[in-house]
This record gives sequence, structure tokens and C-alpha cells, in this order.
Amino acid sequence: MTISRRSVIKLGVAAGTALSIPSVLRAQTTPTGARLVRMVKAADLRVFDPVVDTSNGTIDHALAIYDTLFALDSNAMPQPQMVEKWGVSDDKKTYMFELRDGLSWHDGSPVTAADCVASIRRWGQIPAGSLLMERARDISKKDDKTFTIALKEPLGLLIDLLASVSSSQPLFAMREKDADRPATEQVTANIGSGPFRFNEALAKPGSSFTYDRNEKYVPRKEPSDGFAGGKIVNVDRVMWDNIGDSQTAFAALQAGEIDYLEQPPVDFYSAIETDPNLALQVLDKTGWVMCLRMNCLQKPFDNVKARQAMLHLIDQEAFLRVAVPDPRYGQTVTSLFGNGTPYSNDQNTGWFKKGGDPEKAKQLLKEAGYSGEKVVILQPTNIAWISDAAQLLAATLRKIGVNAELAPSDWSGLAARRSKKGPVEDGGWSIFLTSDSGFGLTDPIGEVFLSANGDKGWYGWPKNDEYEALRAKWPEVEKPEERKALAREMQRVWWDFVGDVYLGQTLRPIARRKTLSGLIEMPNFIPMWNMKKA
Repeated sequence: MTISRRSVIKLGVAAGTALSIPSVLRAQTTPTGARLVRMVKAADLRVFDPVVDTSNGTIDHALAIYDTLFALDSNAMPQPQMVEKWGVSDDKKTYMFELRDGLSWHDGSPVTAADCVASIRRWGQIPAGSLLMERARDISKKDDKTFTIALKEPLGLLIDLLASVSSSQPLFAMREKDADRPATEQVTANIGSGPFRFNEALAKPGSSFTYDRNEKYVPRKEPSDGFAGGKIVNVDRVMWDNIGDSQTAFAALQAGEIDYLEQPPVDFYSAIETDPNLALQVLDKTGWVMCLRMNCLQKPFDNVKARQAMLHLIDQEAFLRVAVPDPRYGQTVTSLFGNGTPYSNDQNTGWFKKGGDPEKAKQLLKEAGYSGEKVVILQPTNIAWISDAAQLLAATLRKIGVNAELAPSDWSGLAARRSKKGPVEDGGWSIFLTSDSGFGLTDPIGEVFLSANGDKGWYGWPKNDEYEALRAKWPEVEKPEERKALAREMQRVWWDFVGDVYLGQTLRPIARRKTLSGLIEMPNFIPMWNMKKA
């Protein structure tokens, strides 16, 4: 097995050659100084609609240009955002919401209750919003600033659902004419009511995207607190530069040509920590659970025995050494709900074995009837840890006789291909690697990773009716001890049918110049308000 870039990069950083790499940014003429922030995100932005795609870049884009009805504060408590006040009827079945003053779209038109109703209805077509739509009897506007949600039965989690900015697909408010379309049809206009405006004139797909401060945005009066409170923009412009080569991006960071690098390769950590102008910062303290998703609709992983084989095969410590060699940033994980959450538990974790169990995996594959079918592993070469881990996975599978083949592309190519449900012969896939915020794993209703509703669910499309029946009980259980007991039962079933496979849990620091400050430390996503540049 060859892990790409690692030995070359170590030599290059040690010799200081990163500084000598010609920058792709030098020739660009853009504003400079404290009012401009340049960022290199983890992957290029290809899909702009947060209802259509769950990629972090898509949601970060949405956080910039759209706003939310509610948002989570730093204690993970829901707070009003676009909503000024709300109330609920005595029978807990009817909620009334009134929008705050000063809300307007980037095209100058006012935000109305009709916009919010259309946005909720469209969001309700995807897994993250499906529970609300199942329980809703009616969602309608009362007047231009007021709308109601009438329920068939009480739903104590309603406000939490509306505020779930840390789930995989939060609810963002869009114009009625944009939201009035199926969830499968992409919104093409990047017009929101949020603190940044998307600069269409400067958009260079594949190269850079530009966000300008929305001078007409009226922030809440409360201090910024997590995703909630006043969204104060302290810079005039933020540019996302797409630099696919990690060493070139690091050289640009060292030279001060960019201010922020979202996923610096682990090879650079020591160089960053010894550079007086740079800093590593962990924004998501809950960490990220690395996992592999299998296409449960196609061979060989349509057979539960083949999925169980993967569970027994994985040596988490080996994957952690590839993804985060520094032990400060990684640990093994066996609970469906991640490490250190209120619902972490040890139910049905006997499959975990130090070093993995390749002989058990071979036996299970034989029982599954595996007969040499090609197993295609999607490999995003522009995300270092996933690319390297995909190579390790392919090598591990080949050792036990699996016909594993890597399919290299950038992350955007992976994101497009993973939506294909067909066989590999028709351009489908077998496995892709990704990660989920540890905080998201505390929310089985809003977190799409934790669904098992087949082709109605998230990529991989695992299906198990027993598990889904347990998950459906989550909104009804309010006592902490009862939820913990339910979590144990859900985990017991999950590791039997193997909805996905965990590779370890990591902390993932960003790299920034020390002149950039004020980054919001919250799970999963990275908003751009509040940050300052000296």
C-alpha cells in the first residue's frame, strides 16, 4: 500500500520548501487588508442548495447567505433567530410564530410568513424534516409576519427540530418562489436574507467564490452565542479559494496569502505549531466520527453478512494512524452515539477487536456468497485523510480476497456519484468514507446518518424496520434515563444489521493565521460572522 503524499510532504516541510512553491494567488488582483478574509475550505463548492446536499461546504455556504428561524446557542439550547416571539396552545398542538422586524431578502423584498411556510414544507420532504411533516396537520401563514404549525398530536421536539443547525441538513429560510419546488430540484438563485450576500459577478466555479457583507442585514440585539444571537459581520468580503493541492495551500497560508485552511494535513501540524504566525484551532470540540457507508442496495453489501464482515475487518487504530497520527487528536469508538455523549454505551460491541479480525471477515463474506464482485471505493483525492484512508481500506480488502477498486475524483465528484443507487457497472459505487460530528450523533431524529429507512434515507440507504420503530420512539421519550435505555436498544439493533461502520473518532483542527480571530467554536459547521482580522 502507498499512502499518497506523506513521505514527500514530510521532507518538503522539513526542508522549508513549502515557502518556495509558486502561489496560485499572487497574480490575482483583489482587495487586501483587514476587511478581506481568504479561506481554503475542505472541498470545492459545487452544490449550493442545502436541501439537496449535506456536504459541509454547502451548509457553510447556506449559513452565510440564508438565515434560520431558530438557532442553537453554545449550550445547544434553541434560541429565536428570525422569529421575534412564539407561543404554543394549551393542548400543545398549535404553535404560533411571529417574525422579527428588519428581515429582507438580498433582492430588497421583505421576508414574509409565506416564505417561511414554503421553506418548512420543502425541508419537510427530506429526512431531517420528515418527522415534522408526519406530525403536521397544517402549516400556514396568518398574516405577512405570522405563521402557524398545527400538529395532529403534540411534538415536544418541534422547536429543537426548527433549530437543528448542527444536524446534517438544517432548516434555512428561502424565498417562496425558490422554496416552492420539489426537494429534488435545486434552487438556482443564491438569494437569502442572511448576513452575507453571494457575489455572482465574482463567482469562478472551480477557482473561487466571494461573499460580501450584507449591509442591510439587521442582526439580533443579543450577543453572538454559538449559532444564535447577533450575527455581526466584521469584514467586508470573504473569499473561498479552491486550492486542491495541500502543500500549495499551506504555502499560501505561511505567506499570508490566505488566512484560513480548513483541513490541514496532519503532516503539517508540527510546522504550524512552531510557526509564530500560525495557529491550530479545534472548532468542534465534540469531534468527528469517521465512518464508511456501504451501498446497501447493491451487491455485495445488500447482504447483511457482507456488512458484518466490514464491521469485523476494520482495525480502527490503523485508520487513526493514517488520518490523525498524533494521538492527541484521535481515539477508537464503538458506540453508535460516539464517545463522550449522554447516550454513549457499550451495548453489542463485542465485534470490536484490537487489530480487527480479518479471518472472521473472510468467513462472513463466504457466508454472504461473495464471489469476486468488484467493490468500488470512492476516493476524494483533495481531502487528504479520506484519500489515504480509502487506500488503506482497499489494501485491507484485497488482503482477504476482495476485488477492491479505487475510484479517484475530487470531493465534488464523489458527492455527485454517491447519489447513484445502481450497480457499479452503471456508474454506481460500493463504499465511500465520510465523517459526522459527534454532536450530531446525539440527535437520531435530525441526524441523517442515524436513519435506516432504506431508499428514503441518506446515501447507502440501509433499511431495518426494527431499528426505525425504536428511532420513532425518540421524540416521545423525555426522561434522560429512558432515552439512555432507548439508545442502548437502538445501538444493539444497529450493530446487528450494520447501517455503517466506524473507523475512529477524531478532533479536526483548522489552521489560521493569528491575525484572524473570532471564529465560532460550534459542532459540524463553520459560520463566517463574528470573525475579525487584525
